[in-house]
Amino acid sequence: MAFLRRWVAWSLVLVVAIALPGCSLSQFKTQTARVPQYVDTMLNAPKTFNSSQSKEANNVFGLIYEGLMTQNGLTGEIEPALAESWEFSADQLKIIFTLRPNLKWSDGEPLTADDVVFSYNDVYLNEAIPTDTRDVLRIGKSRALPKVRKLDDRRVEFSSPEPFAPLLRTAGVIDILPAHALKKLVDTPDRKGNPQFISAWGVDTDPSEIIVNGPYQLERYDTNQRVVFRRNPYYWRYQNPEQATGNIERIVWKIVESSDTALLQFRSGGLDSVGVVPDKFSLLKREEDSGNFTIYEGGPDFGTTFILFNLNRGRRNNKPLVNPIKSQWFNNVKFRQAVAYAIDRDRMLANLYQGLGLPQNSPISVQSPYYLAPEEGLKVYNYDPQKAKQLLKAAGFTYNNKGQLLDAKKNRVRFTLMSGAGSTTGVKLGTQIKEDLRKIGIQVDYTPIAFNTLVDKLDDSLDWDCVMLGLTGGVEPNSGANVWSTEGGLHMFNQKPQPPSEPIQSFTVSEWEQEISDLYIEGAQELDEAKRKAIYAKTQKITQEYLPFIYLINPLALAAVRNDFEGIQFTALGGVNWNIYDIQEVRE
Repeated sequence: MAFLRRWVAWSLVLVVAIALPGCSLSQFKTQTARVPQYVDTMLNAPKTFNSSQSKEANNVFGLIYEGLMTQNGLTGEIEPALAESWEFSADQLKIIFTLRPNLKWSDGEPLTADDVVFSYNDVYLNEAIPTDTRDVLRIGKSRALPKVRKLDDRRVEFSSPEPFAPLLRTAGVIDILPAHALKKLVDTPDRKGNPQFISAWGVDTDPSEIIVNGPYQLERYDTNQRVVFRRNPYYWRYQNPEQATGNIERIVWKIVESSDTALLQFRSGGLDSVGVVPDKFSLLKREEDSGNFTIYEGGPDFGTTFILFNLNRGRRNNKPLVNPIKSQWFNNVKFRQAVAYAIDRDRMLANLYQGLGLPQNSPISVQSPYYLAPEEGLKVYNYDPQKAKQLLKAAGFTYNNKGQLLDAKKNRVRFTLMSGAGSTTGVKLGTQIKEDLRKIGIQVDYTPIAFNTLVDKLDDSLDWDCVMLGLTGGVEPNSGANVWSTEGGLHMFNQKPQPPSEPIQSFTVSEWEQEISDLYIEGAQELDEAKRKAIYAKTQKITQEYLPFIYLINPLALAAVRNDFEGIQFTALGGVNWNIYDIQEVRE
């Protein structure tokens, strides 16, 4: 469950695996077969074990941490987690959470209201600590933050200075962190004067030092190879047999950069589940019985897939972040609209997704009640290369005798499109986009690169032209506030760098960009559901008019899981193991 939007490698949040040199996966499974276990995969190596510093969707935190509440992966409803109950004040500006009795951390220390207050006041609400989580907690045009205070060892009060509709769904699901292990790192500066906490619990940290409250804890991390989890005996559900019927003692996530290798491993019996890319669906469907697995279909994926141009007109050290020639193209809305019309999404859906999905037209998930359908007035960009050329000519572009697109100063229109490497479907998407744009005279240099390198470019160096990427989604639009706020940590098309990144000069915000940012504030302030829907409908219309993201395909969420497990409730929202505490291995 994603309480805020995070980057994914390009479109599908797939979990896949590779074989390791000198150590086969089957050997590892045999060596650890004494306890029930689940072997899954992770796309790309983790960048951090510090929950507050993570931006990636493919992370470990869903297994090792919980918040005061959790989202049911089947229904999308908010349910009790570390808090057994909550109560609103009459004016809806306060929530009092009551923790379950006798909660403990994975090291056996008590988990109390002090940990909740620390997590919010010392970490998430602390301006000295860069974290995207803070973006979804900001309230109103003042960008104020909620107040969090301890009432007693089990009760914590959250208060908002003004109405904030997502307060419960947003604030309640953020990971609670251990004060006894981390507070001293928040209070102690490093050589640059920043809290040591920012760099704490990196991937080189001994897993035994990482204190958690979720169903599993880190057992070991073999760099770029695997992450191993073991059952956390102090997890609150495991203290009550009625709350957890599962028996999985160990989880192994293999780290992968290739979905093809993952599929090979799954088909050979080395994995217990794998994300199913559409072009392999027919192959796997034929093998369900012989392979002893079931393909689960979870409905349209909650995430979004898109390409985006770097609209940042800022400078660092008197040097433009983006080549000024290219920046003029990218910041021309007719240019972006032309690119949208030039991408043949119907062909993409038919050939690359085997028809298992729909064209994507909105930043808000199709399943969300706030989604605006094309039939309700949302602009769409159906394939129309002639319309694309007309828009380009109207914007001052011309064609030479070779059919190559030139700008008003006769510069050839050419840019680099990057995406995360490792997915064959992703590479095919990039290749088709390159071909489609060539038909309107644009030369695209398509370059898949390591996902972590791509994230660094988007987050820090800001040195890129065009990127194909994805974002996780959810029911509540405000989970995307860190994308649409002009100050947001995932406002990637015009990123204002977050500390400790080097600042930029001449940062400029477009009027439409500011309007979306303001509307997200207004939507969070509005308590009337009908009015909220109207506000978010307007944001979707603006995003489709100005195209900070050019959306591609919304695929069906598909996963293949061995029949050796009971309790699987796969959904697009929750994935395979959102209810891992209720999943049982029944392997004979």
